[in-house]
Amino acid sequence: MEAELTALAVSGATALVRSMATDAWEQVKGGLARLVSRGGDTRRAEEELAASRTELVAARQAGDEEAAADIQEEWRLRLRRVLRTDPEAARELRRLLDEVAPDDGPAAGSVTVNNTISGGSYDGPVFQGQNFSGQTFGTSGS
Repeated sequence: MEAELTALAVSGATALVRSMATDAWEQVKGGLARLVSRGGDTRRAEEELAASRTELVAARQAGDEEAAADIQEEWRLRLRRVLRTDPEAARELRRLLDEVAPDDGPAAGSVTVNNTISGGSYDGPVFQGQNFSGQTFGTSGS
């Protein structure tokens, strides 16, 4: 169960930081502030989120990805603490994530690859990707 909560906290923090730079921010900010304040001071949580957003925007403009990663880590830890102390928070965070980033299939520009290999024995390299050009691939044979 701990691994599941940790994964949910990672997903939540990732979506949170990603949404800070989008139009979805206002929707996320309110829901997340209610989640992390858990009946406490929602206004303070909103102020902390706004401060994180300001720091994140400044970090990205400066090209400081380490600072951006630190902001994400701070919110991952905070979400994890909330999830560990309140089982209902996990449902609430999942609902918020579904609202912000519903699973509508692959994202624009992504490629879905399905491989099926059956029977036989294959002794050689396998390359999986997109847009291979100007490459020479060879095997030594067996």
